[in-house]
Amino acid sequence: MTTEIPFGPLPSDQSDVRYLHGPDSTVQEGVPTGTITAFEWNDSTAYPGTSRKFWVYVPAQYDALEPASLMVFQDGQFYLSPDGEVRGAIVLDNLIHRGDIPITIGVFVDPGVFEDVEDPDDRKNRNAEYDAFDDRYVNFLLDEVIPEVTTRWAITDDPDRWGICGGSSGGNCALTAAWLRPDAFRRVICCLSSFVQMPDGNPYPALIPEAPRKPLRIFMQAGHRDLYWNEPEWNWLANNLRVAAALAEAEYDFRLVLGDGGHSPNHGGVLMPDALRWTFRPTGAEQTGA
Repeated sequence: MTTEIPFGPLPSDQSDVRYLHGPDSTVQEGVPTGTITAFEWNDSTAYPGTSRKFWVYVPAQYDALEPASLMVFQDGQFYLSPDGEVRGAIVLDNLIHRGDIPITIGVFVDPGVFEDVEDPDDRKNRNAEYDAFDDRYVNFLLDEVIPEVTTRWAITDDPDRWGICGGSSGGNCALTAAWLRPDAFRRVICCLSSFVQMPDGNPYPALIPEAPRKPLRIFMQAGHRDLYWNEPEWNWLANNLRVAAALAEAEYDFRLVLGDGGHSPNHGGVLMPDALRWTFRPTGAEQTGA
């Protein structure tokens, strides 16, 4: 069946653009509200000396006898804020209530900070954690954060029902986590990914075609006016397009949504309900891209 989309004119301005949130990103009457539990993590083995917070969202429909799906969000507080661009808990409430996605526990993880460092920039460990092309961060999630969740709530061990999401450096972090540990994470949402900031350069355009195809499903969002969009070096837009092209040529189950605007979380936040729906659609559905 053909999907018909109403006509809408393209804006002439590609830079100063703001997308409006849809109903799935706002609190709806009659939709049960999940619970949110805050944790502090001050004793990391993977990142000694750091502290961080993370939050666990558990939907109202959760039943301990039916293990839930899992979605991990980087930059957790930002992605969880009900007044922010993503509004993660509100989106999960609405989608789970309607049955658009399975019952899913959300884990919103902040990057680490060094409490004993005074300089505000040096305190942040975000880029060291998110931009690295190694398994240190994903193993931190698997060995330190997620066990704190699974001791309290039942989560499926099916990797097809484990997802990971992030934006900017958190976007390449999400792809790297799934790329290196597809035995754990197989559903990926990455927005405006900062592939250019990876210490040894963006490995994916060359790596994806050479490696055996992994069982991943990947949703990408990129912006026409992302950082250095018209420059030969450090071009956020071009690097996202190169990764998307490599995924297409390697026959991955992926989707790229290209919008206007700059390096802003607005478009990715507005798309989050659709990204989650597409990412968690039943295995085998719409494999041809119809």
